Amino acid sequence: MMMKSSRKRSSVVRAFAALALLTTLSGCIWVEDTSDLSQFVTDVQAKPKGRIEPLPTFEPYHSFVYQGASLRDPFVPLVKVESSLVNFELDDSDGLQPDFDRPRSYLEQFSADDLSMVGTIGKAEEKHFWALILDENKEIHRVAIGDYLGLDFGRVVAVSEQQIDVIEIISNGRGGWMQRPRSIELTEQ
Repeated sequence: MMMKSSRKRSSVVRAFAALALLTTLSGCIWVEDTSDLSQFVTDVQAKPKGRIEPLPTFEPYHSFVYQGASLRDPFVPLVKVESSLVNFELDDSDGLQPDFDRPRSYLEQFSADDLSMVGTIGKAEEKHFWALILDENKEIHRVAIGDYLGLDFGRVVAVSEQQIDVIEIISNGRGGWMQRPRSIELTEQ
């Protein structure tokens, strides 16, 4: 039984090989009359030729020579800082620092740049407003004076119809802390 199927398979393969050979050879028929090909070539050559536009002219590049190489390096301080002054500046005598023990509010996980003021709630005659703050998750939150927002321990100190004023406590880069005012203005949507 095994022998029959292999013979059958080999005869099928031979038949397909012969068919492929005949198909290939039928495409190689010599044609004596090539007048239609000659006519096509003369028609193509008779058509007007396209014109290539000239390349644009480029102005020569004028190099710039930097003349400030002999001047003072702007990243080197003008005056050498004495170590006694540095120790004095590192002394945090005013005691300003963020309250690390208080619970953090939800808006303190977003940068102040990612928060925008989209409106207010309150009565104008009482001048007591709550600001509506949109976070980067497209959620709106109500914020009043004394609330915290932003990554830099920002505390809301004033709310008006046009903006909220925030005081942030940031590192001064010398081991201490300093206050930085910031405003978040009402954005038109």
